[in-house]
Amino acid sequence: MSPYLHFLKIEPDKCDGRMKCMRVCPTEAIRVRNGKAQIIEEKCVDCGECITACPHGAIVALTDPFGELTRFRHTVALPSPGLHAQFGKEILPQKIVAGLKHLGFDDAFDLSLTCGEVSFAIQEYLRDYNGPKPVISNACPTVVRLIQVKYPSLIDQILPIDTPRELAARELKAKKAKRLGLKEKEIGTFYLTPCPAKMISIRQPAEKGRSSLDGAISISNIYGPLLSALEGVEKDSYEKDLKNICILGMGWAMSGGICRTLRIKNSLAVSGIHEIIKVFDDIEKGKLRDIEFIEAYSCHQGCVGGSLTVENRYLSFNKVLKLIETLEYEKIKACPDIREVRKKYEEGYYFMKGKLEPRPLKPLSEDLSEAIRKRREKGEIYEKLPKIDCGACGSPTCMAFAEDVIMRDSVITDCIFNLPQKFEKLSEEFSSMLEKSISMSGVQSPKKKNKDKKGKP
Repeated sequence: MSPYLHFLKIEPDKCDGRMKCMRVCPTEAIRVRNGKAQIIEEKCVDCGECITACPHGAIVALTDPFGELTRFRHTVALPSPGLHAQFGKEILPQKIVAGLKHLGFDDAFDLSLTCGEVSFAIQEYLRDYNGPKPVISNACPTVVRLIQVKYPSLIDQILPIDTPRELAARELKAKKAKRLGLKEKEIGTFYLTPCPAKMISIRQPAEKGRSSLDGAISISNIYGPLLSALEGVEKDSYEKDLKNICILGMGWAMSGGICRTLRIKNSLAVSGIHEIIKVFDDIEKGKLRDIEFIEAYSCHQGCVGGSLTVENRYLSFNKVLKLIETLEYEKIKACPDIREVRKKYEEGYYFMKGKLEPRPLKPLSEDLSEAIRKRREKGEIYEKLPKIDCGACGSPTCMAFAEDVIMRDSVITDCIFNLPQKFEKLSEEFSSMLEKSISMSGVQSPKKKNKDKKGKP
């Protein structure tokens, strides 16, 4: 199995080992050793919680720089719906699209119409679906990877409909190649991402296929230049394109936005990786079977709360609601043709090309008897620990520390509650060395002198 790619990097010079990143990591993928944070790659799901938690910016996301655009003869920007939430309601999506072209992209495409299409496609899928419930959305790559790593039994409940960003990129490449007389590989499509997880879905798609996107640029990196570019955008240059905005798709930027567009009675929206874990635990226990669809985002409040955004997530959430109200007031209600969506759905247009596979964590040992022995040893070590999960040892929990010990990544005396035993052992070793040194010198040791004195009448 090929190793996971990751787009989070720890800069050791900035890391002071305060353990905040370790404490917020939902999959216990971070350890602090010798005063520096380290990532266990097979456990990391690239949720970006550590980026937000680090007070010194020691953890960074590796997204594409603007220089990547020069590799292509024609470039297209596909902004996440979350980008619109970084600006006020007076800056309509099509002005942002125009601003991106003014910034240097050859073209830009608003994803809201494709998001609306996919909402209709999800309705069609749920109408025909007879498998185990609930169906889990795949809009968030972190959620998909979390299931692959920690909840492989739920893999078949992930929605097989492709994401709007992939569908739009695929169609744009095909259309522009034909119209411009270029090869598809000469057309670069770049997603403006609110989080590092989208970079993962481009470089290493969960279904093992190939992404139609060529890169991802963080919203935080493009925000400043785009804000300046918007000042030079005239209203006449984008007003005619407002018909392409779909209110149904605009809500995809925030948690609950997909559920609002689905005509089903029982759906659930959950955001925040720790809350998602609680929900997935309940699903594995056989609960929530009456829920048809779960919309899950690892970032709080949805994409508007991504670690690569610039605005406060609660303000961003509110901005999306206000933007939708503004669009409704101006009677901008572009909507996909449901008949066309149904036709394309029947042709298989919306479905992912590959199949999702589980990526469970490695066992304690490949040898069954050895794995059983290590599991037993792990339990014995855990029973000796204080079970308060203080994290002072550099592991997030006492159970994780017990596993680190049996895997030889730590020693039992790294636990501060075992320091007395450690000092006692060191004291005994020092006393033994002292006795040996005195014996070799021929001088009577203090212990022997005291013993002789006590023996005298």
